[in-house]
Amino acid sequence: MTQTVRIGVAVDIPPPWGPQLTRCRIEAGDPLGAAIPAHLTLLGPTEVDPADLGAIERHLAEVAADHRPFELLLRGTGTFRPITEVVFVAVAAGISECERLAAAVAGAPEVARPRHYPYHPHVTVAQEVPEAALDEVFEKLAGFEARFEVDGFTLFTHTGDIKSPENRWHPQKDYQLGVPADLPAMAPPQPAGDPPRGR
Repeated sequence: MTQTVRIGVAVDIPPPWGPQLTRCRIEAGDPLGAAIPAHLTLLGPTEVDPADLGAIERHLAEVAADHRPFELLLRGTGTFRPITEVVFVAVAAGISECERLAAAVAGAPEVARPRHYPYHPHVTVAQEVPEAALDEVFEKLAGFEARFEVDGFTLFTHTGDIKSPENRWHPQKDYQLGVPADLPAMAPPQPAGDPPRGR
């Protein structure tokens, strides 16, 4: 049997909102709450050949270079019930940008995977918990709102049982939007008169 590695691509939710949503997921009793920090998925768990990781990383660098940073607005809650027992924080602005980015990420032949549902950008805050817990987090975060700039995404890898809280997703590489694929991200400019760093 050919050995594979599982990958995923996601946008991290920055502080203070990310830790807040992660805490809510843990408090809801989600078994993966502590193992998976709050994020917006661009590519869900996908099995790939480890030999293809280099090509996938190059593809993601090109995707990042071709897309500009954009504003994301998270507001309120939604649910996929009764199709799946999931409650999420909804994306109110930045939907089309997420859709285009996700489509581009999934465009590499090495990451071809069947889609069981249309892509729907969201931030999961509870799943695999009792109905009452889903209802509680749905109401608790109904007034939630966060607005921030998405300036990049991260490639994650995972081995072992994806549903085990003992096996975590590991960040493999960060990609900055709008940065040419053949150039490293530039350090922010320094105020006049400051000595150059690294000397």
